[in-house]
Parts: sequence; structure tokens; C-alpha cells
Amino acid sequence: MSTANQLSQGGTYERTARTTPTRYRDRASYDRDLVHAILDEGHLCHLGFVRDGAPVVLPTLYGRVGERLYVHGSTGSAPLRAAGETDQGIPVCLTVTHVDGLVLARSAFHHSLNYRSVVVHGTARPVTDPDELTTALNALVNQVVPGRAADSRPATPKELAATAVLRVDLTEVSAKVRTGGPGDDPEDIALPHWSGVVPVTTVRGTPVPADDLAPGTPLPDYLTPR
Repeated sequence: MSTANQLSQGGTYERTARTTPTRYRDRASYDRDLVHAILDEGHLCHLGFVRDGAPVVLPTLYGRVGERLYVHGSTGSAPLRAAGETDQGIPVCLTVTHVDGLVLARSAFHHSLNYRSVVVHGTARPVTDPDELTTALNALVNQVVPGRAADSRPATPKELAATAVLRVDLTEVSAKVRTGGPGDDPEDIALPHWSGVVPVTTVRGTPVPADDLAPGTPLPDYLTPR
């Protein structure tokens, strides 16, 4: 995570019709720091757009720099081609979700998940400025493991020519969070079924070196278990 991402900017995003949920509005938040925290903790987003009249949703890496999200792909991928076909970019919807718990109720109807999610509506535009492209690619690498961009070989001109990056500004954004236990109906409390929450966490395992890693190559500090 870059230093810029760690700095709290405070404030809230403006609520819009598209960022106002139709159900459980009390779970919605437009807090900027919360949105950034959810985004910075993730690794994978889902990018939705319309191609040839049909909806398409692709899982892809992303990275945040301030109030911008970057996603990347092959120059031949559908969203990259579509975004490059017009100066206006393409409308997209980008989502990131963390599952924090399995909520088991006594009734099938009230089963749920504890989660934190962010939905971003906006326009994806190709990144063509060389300096911004370098910033975006570093952010994408650091989203995988913070600090990794400075500890890896930069992309070659040939690799850059085969890679395209899209920028989505964080303007129309909302977070949604569910916490707590199941909402069993009073008449179900006496039923003999277990009810509660099964926590779900993401844990990094012990790093496994590549088969061809030179003997004695030290493990980077950013991968050292703490």
C-alpha cells in the first residue's frame, strides 16, 4: 500500500440514485475512509460492462492511488478494446467484497453473510500518460503485496506494449457492511437448531520459494510472518 493510500482524506462521497440501495439502506455508507479501507484490503475486483449489447463481468486485479482505481489486462481484452474505441471511455460498475462470517439462523430464510463491500459506478478510460502508467502498474503490484513494486523488475517496453490499464475515478461510490448475528424470528428461538456466526478470515500461508530460486536468497521483510 502506498503512503498516499495510508493517509486519511476524511469526508464522504455524495449519495446518488445508483449508490442508494433499495434494501437494507442502514447498511450503506459513503464514508471515504471506510471505502478506502475495504478497497485497500482486497486483491480482486469484479469489473462489469456491456459489450455488444450483453453484460460482461470479469474478475481482475486492481490498485488504488488516491481517488483513482486502476485495472489492467491484455491490450486485446474486451474492456480494454471497448474503452479504446472512443474518447469517452466505457461505463462500468466495479465491485470488491470481503466475506467476514457465515450467519446461520434457525430458519433457512434468515441465513446470511457478514461482509464488507464497495460498489463503484463510473467511466473507465485508458491510461496513456507514461508517468501515470508507471504509477498505476506499481499500484497494481503493491495491491498484491505492499512493497513488492520496489522489489521486482519493472516492465520492459515490450511488456508495456502488451499491457493496457484502465482508470476509474472514485466519484460515485458506496460501501455496504453487515455485522452481527442472525435475525431469528421470536417464534423460532425455541427451535432445536444451532444458530450463530462462523467467522471467515483470509490468512497468508508460509511463503513457498520457487523451484529455481537461488539458494540463500533471503525472504523479504514484507513477507516475513508477524
